[in-house]
Amino acid sequence: MFERVLIANRGEIACRVIRTCRRLGIHTIAIYSEADKDAQHVRLADEAWPIGGPRPADSYLRGDAILEVAKKSGAQAIHPGYGFLSENTGFARACTDAGIAFIGPRPESIDAMGSKAAAKALMEKHQVPLVPGYHGENQDTDFLAEQARKTGFPLMIKAAAGGGGKGMRIVHAEKEFVDALASAQREAASSFGDTRVILERYVEHPRHIEFQVFGDSHGHVIHLNERECSAQRRYQKVLEETPSPFLTPERRKAMGEAAVAAAKAVNYVGAGTVEFIVGQDGTFFFMEMNTRLQVEHPVTEETLGLDLVEWQLRIAEGEALPLRQDQIQAHGHAIEVRLYAEDPDQNFLPGSGKLRTLKLPTPSRHVRLDGGVIEGDTVTIFYDPMIAKLIVYDADRAQALQRLREALTECEITGPKSNIAFLERLVRHPVVIEGRIDTGYLDRHLSEFLTGDAAPSDHVLFAAATAALLHDEGTVVSDALRSVDPYSPWSRADAWRIGHAGKRIVALSLREQRYEIEAHGHEGSYQLQHGESRCEVQGARHRDGVLSARFDGQGVRLPICADQERVSLHDVNGQRHAFVRTAAFAWESKEGAGGNQIIAPMPGRIVLVKAQAGDNVEEGQELLVMEAMKMELALKAPRAGTIELVSAAQGEFVEADTVLVRFKP
Repeated sequence: MFERVLIANRGEIACRVIRTCRRLGIHTIAIYSEADKDAQHVRLADEAWPIGGPRPADSYLRGDAILEVAKKSGAQAIHPGYGFLSENTGFARACTDAGIAFIGPRPESIDAMGSKAAAKALMEKHQVPLVPGYHGENQDTDFLAEQARKTGFPLMIKAAAGGGGKGMRIVHAEKEFVDALASAQREAASSFGDTRVILERYVEHPRHIEFQVFGDSHGHVIHLNERECSAQRRYQKVLEETPSPFLTPERRKAMGEAAVAAAKAVNYVGAGTVEFIVGQDGTFFFMEMNTRLQVEHPVTEETLGLDLVEWQLRIAEGEALPLRQDQIQAHGHAIEVRLYAEDPDQNFLPGSGKLRTLKLPTPSRHVRLDGGVIEGDTVTIFYDPMIAKLIVYDADRAQALQRLREALTECEITGPKSNIAFLERLVRHPVVIEGRIDTGYLDRHLSEFLTGDAAPSDHVLFAAATAALLHDEGTVVSDALRSVDPYSPWSRADAWRIGHAGKRIVALSLREQRYEIEAHGHEGSYQLQHGESRCEVQGARHRDGVLSARFDGQGVRLPICADQERVSLHDVNGQRHAFVRTAAFAWESKEGAGGNQIIAPMPGRIVLVKAQAGDNVEEGQELLVMEAMKMELALKAPRAGTIELVSAAQGEFVEADTVLVRFKP
């Protein structure tokens, strides 16, 4: 076994590899950018070396600098994780030439499968079913437009060197093609340094099912069953599970055999994933092969009881596969979701900032957490904003979904906004519970999964106010922390005044809307009022994140977190409500950017400027395209009018809240 391994990655996957290496007694070497000097993977590794600036191009994509560190640190092997250089043929070959093992497939395999176009050509030779389309070398715009007409609409544009949903666009009509092509090429160039694209007929309502494959240097290739990844938003996977609720044993066998055949076609060694588009009738088409470990590999590990990183290490050192195909036995059901710093109600705008609160469920046989940050860390603007992966396991799918619902309830994140409430709605939605979601469902019906602008019910407001009152009175802490004299009038928090019982105002804000609840009483007994609605609360207690009380005589038990800044609770339907506490007698409504300007919603780079001073524009017209957190954001006119100033230039990096466009009054 290797004694010293360098991990050419960061965040969650770097921490994941370090855990396995530590269990195997392998010395780990981390690299880090200027933005990651205090990151968890740096703290967990046995040693860590600086590699460059915060931008990936200045650090984690610098193969020559990484190899220099590997040589200086005495690394015998390099694990690339996923993303960055994990599927870079040149880097894999450079490692081999330097006498350092690349923990992944041979460069020739990466080259064959790393390009979607080359992979499709190879699969075509091996009679693997392909979706109709074009995957040739001619990338002239007019030629591609002609191929698009031949393929027919709707069609999909995909970055030839792409992955992770980058550089992909659905085109529904011929008139949309040229603009969509330009957008896909820009994103492909930014993400992969390669503008080439392929065209595919768009399969309506498909499933996305992938097979984990493993090969060794002795000529053996097996698959480790499937993962269904059909819950997607803009081609980004949201929920992954195994086994697929869609596959029959016959379909599973046929697809598994096709996946193994695809890997054998390139003499594959190491971990890889063969991805298929599956029609509603069960017909499947080869989509692509990812020549690396996938983000969602933990669900496979949980159902098979394996450590796939350990398999990678052993195979890279020349060992044979530990098991034969007939020895792969799956048990139970596993599901994974990804916790992101993003705002689903603002088109999933990526977030950044310090994680003031990060509460996650306690790991157990049924709950696993793979993360790269802890409370107090910062989610930076330079990399993917994933906070953690939450994986659950149980005997069957229904029980695993229930485990996931319970685990999400225990999650609490403050600082940057998160997608937790979105995930909670997702795992309670009938289309997920019944296992019939397709890859486009979320994009077609996104409003069904967002909290929207609906006002909270009075019941929710009264529960939140009760938790706030208990917190303020100190009943949320142990009795040992209370006043030593509970009978002292100075220790009471009942708002009593001479001659009458006073009232308190609990002021809560949700989505910029303020709610005031009047309160009389103390220590778990209150009379509450919001507008014309009243409620009597008795026996309220807040222990271990749970509020129990009688509201107008009806007993209620709700998960809830409260402090001096916020109150977060789940109502009886499982919906999360995250209130911000505000001053009782001071309120100023927050207005947006206003109708006269466009501001940068976050730090990023301007990739396209489509307007100039003096232009007359319509409301909703796209004026700028900004790249931030590895995605493109279209910035549109807030109203019709005349532009007075455009202060941003193409290629310029701008900070958050920078005024980019100003309109004439």
